[in-house]
Amino acid sequence: MIDVSLRPWSVDDLDLLRRANAPELTAHLGGPETDEQVIARHARYAKGRLDGSAWMSAIVTPDHPEGVGTIGFWPHEHHGRAGFEAGWTVLAEHQGRGIARAALQLLVDEARAVDPTRELLAFPRVDNAPSNAICRRIGFRLEGVEEFEYPKGTWLPSNVWVLPLSGAPTA
Repeated sequence: MIDVSLRPWSVDDLDLLRRANAPELTAHLGGPETDEQVIARHARYAKGRLDGSAWMSAIVTPDHPEGVGTIGFWPHEHHGRAGFEAGWTVLAEHQGRGIARAALQLLVDEARAVDPTRELLAFPRVDNAPSNAICRRIGFRLEGVEEFEYPKGTWLPSNVWVLPLSGAPTA
């Protein structure tokens, strides 16, 4: 398994978020944000870590302590069920090495430590084969397909993946 860890998001991670805002990495999210939007997102990530409203992290490796991607979770209610929504991205030059899978396994354990009574939810677009495959490999259960508005004004079908956090640790 690849040596990956999660470093809590900090005010020093703006450059990582800018690098993750590339067209090829945001195609399933409606495309790149403006720099002002990235700066605002960075502020929300840093604030969320400080006040406990979201748990965003940089995905780091021994060779890249500055980060090779982003990952996190935040409270999300889905059809009346309290859960955490998870999201992640790995920079293009680091994809295909198992980094996202390893990072998501760590994230599951972190979310379980925060509140094991919740479910972890992921909503990758139906055509996002890599993210859907990672959900399957980690042990998420596919509950179906729903239309989600993201970004505002864009409705596209997404898979609904669910992983109860009360279960055994991920493999």
